[in-house]
Amino acid sequence: MSTNTIRTCAEWEKQEGIILAWPQNKSDWPGKIEAIYFVYQEIIKNITEHEKVFLIVSSEDQKNFVQDLLKKYPLDLNQIDFLIQKTNRSWTRDTCPIFSYNENNKLIANSFKFNGWAKYSNYKEDQKIPSLIASHLNIPLKQVVYKNKPVVLEGGSIDVNGKGTLITTEECLLSENIQIRNKNFTKDTYFEVFKEYLGISNIIWLNNGIIGDDTHGHVDDLCRFVSPDMVILASEDNPHSPNYLNLQQNYEILLDSTLETQKKINIIKIPMPKQIIYEDTCLPASYANFLVLNNLVLVPTFNDEKDYEALGIFKEIFFERKVIGIHALDLVWGLGTLHCSSHEIPKINI
Repeated sequence: MSTNTIRTCAEWEKQEGIILAWPQNKSDWPGKIEAIYFVYQEIIKNITEHEKVFLIVSSEDQKNFVQDLLKKYPLDLNQIDFLIQKTNRSWTRDTCPIFSYNENNKLIANSFKFNGWAKYSNYKEDQKIPSLIASHLNIPLKQVVYKNKPVVLEGGSIDVNGKGTLITTEECLLSENIQIRNKNFTKDTYFEVFKEYLGISNIIWLNNGIIGDDTHGHVDDLCRFVSPDMVILASEDNPHSPNYLNLQQNYEILLDSTLETQKKINIIKIPMPKQIIYEDTCLPASYANFLVLNNLVLVPTFNDEKDYEALGIFKEIFFERKVIGIHALDLVWGLGTLHCSSHEIPKINI
């Protein structure tokens, strides 16, 4: 890495561990919280076989409760750092800081403002998570501001290739009337912010996210980097699907886009599972919400005929890592799955 530039590293680079928050907002999964506990146990079990879990719990009592649950598994509890802090939700992808390396190759935590996706009112406790993480890791916390005002951003709204290119959607960051993050921000404004704090030199703007996305267009349900020059893109082959036209438009945008090197992007299409409907709402089920760890990739599965195809694609891409499917049919009822509920910490010392 250059010694005179800021860099936000890609998810597949070496990690200290993964941040999770134990689920406690039962309203996110009505009548299913016990099933969600089981899913989190599975996630934690798989992560601890490869790296550390930084698990946020609301109290000592909850810590003891979780430890008792996890003792049923053959896992090393020493691989879990418990951080005690009340939370509103468990979607740490969006509430944690975004990490980057500064000009001296030191890891810093960039704290964007979290405002409940510009939709929900219960987010005050989640705003405390960046300082909690930075303090626990003993790294600097940098407040992200533009013209002396805090910048609103969730981690799930962007994805990076570790070389200077960032991908996002206009639906999420540029909406003028729905879930407005930063009023009057333009593409140029975001470029200034991302360049200064994340070291970004190139932004690819996709159109809209997938149907049912409660965040109004997060890219981590849609399109993700899997190498410096390759992305996976959710694809729908059913012309009657409400996602069909939008996903095709995003594919065409990517075809016309370039990386920070001015080279074209390699695009790998992954299928969409069949629509999952809950109370007349289409849930945001997507294989693009995968999580990359040291030597492991966790992929959400939905008891769908496309599960096997999607896992096969990930195994080909990440052939040097183990690929495991995590049953996420219950998890997606909360309008997110694996990537939404986690946040990696890059290596502190590189």
